Amino acid sequence: QVQLEESGGGLVQAGGSLRLSCAASGRTFSIYSMGWFRQAPGKERDFVAGITRTGTSTYHAESVEGRFTISRDDVKNTVYLQMNSLKPEDTAVYYCAADPNIRLSAALYYSAASYLYWGQGTQVTVSS
Repeated sequence: QVQLEESGGGLVQAGGSLRLSCAASGRTFSIYSMGWFRQAPGKERDFVAGITRTGTSTYHAESVEGRFTISRDDVKNTVYLQMNSLKPEDTAVYYCAADPNIRLSAALYYSAASYLYWGQGTQVTVSS
């Protein structure tokens, strides 16, 4: 089992940047595929970004492509989400997720149901 704790959220003006962190504790971090999702009020939880166990492949939603970047540091047991050029529509609670199972399809990274462990979330608010 792994415990996940997000940090780095806050209030920022449109065009600004934030870096979210997700610290993991418990089992060996390097075995987990990791993802970031977000949920705005009254909406479903949406995929933002995912990264493979080795960090060699990353996936980003079209809405954040070119603005957000997911990365991981297995020494620090942490996954990051660098968010640049933020827009008001990026306002949401951002969640970190982990899955220890071997993934044979890239499509799994986009599905919230495929992740076993979740953090409590961190609020990101972008003002116009």
